[in-house]
Amino acid sequence: MNAPIALVTGAARGLGREVARRLAEEGYTVLAGVRDPSKMKSLPGVEILPLDVTDETAILAAADAVKRRYGRLDVLVNNAGILLDEEMGLMDVPPDVLRRSLEANAIGPLRVAQAFAPLMPKGGRIVNVSSGGGQLSASSTWAPAYCISKTALNAVTVQLAAALKPRGIRVNAVCPGWVRTDMGGPSAPRSLQQGADSILWLVLKAAPDLTGGFWRDGARIPW
Repeated sequence: MNAPIALVTGAARGLGREVARRLAEEGYTVLAGVRDPSKMKSLPGVEILPLDVTDETAILAAADAVKRRYGRLDVLVNNAGILLDEEMGLMDVPPDVLRRSLEANAIGPLRVAQAFAPLMPKGGRIVNVSSGGGQLSASSTWAPAYCISKTALNAVTVQLAAALKPRGIRVNAVCPGWVRTDMGGPSAPRSLQQGADSILWLVLKAAPDLTGGFWRDGARIPW
């Protein structure tokens, strides 16, 4: 019970699973937030927590379960996300695809943070897994709904950082890069380890007062 407690959403596979695995190796008590627990292969030191970030009831139930079992949460990694429009152009994106992307990639992380922040002590850390596609400083025509939703997540990060700063909770966004996962595909240039390193830097190595930034490989990048 003295180990720091971390929740990683979207931990059934890819970056979420790798981050959960490595945090467990670092001595954290790790909760793997997964929408379908039957699809999560067990990991040593990792506890499965049913959690669909698009379901308000599921979010509140998960927060209540963590409160009852542990009484606190030290780290939240908002990793869960979807990519629905990789082959679409902006003028062809159906409204429902944009709504679903925003719900999973921006509104969901905000609601998870709202539900779990009351359990976080001073020094707690929230890491929102964003994307270079969400940068306003680098225009792109790729996956417009996904990119718009990640831009929104970046805005959520800035707002959360300001709201939680008085309580000593640090909030940052991270771009893990284009990683070889089910979402990134086999031709992505970065390994799973490299992508996870960017996320874990904010959890394990970043200065305790660092908040409200966008980071990749331990370096600040433009919004």
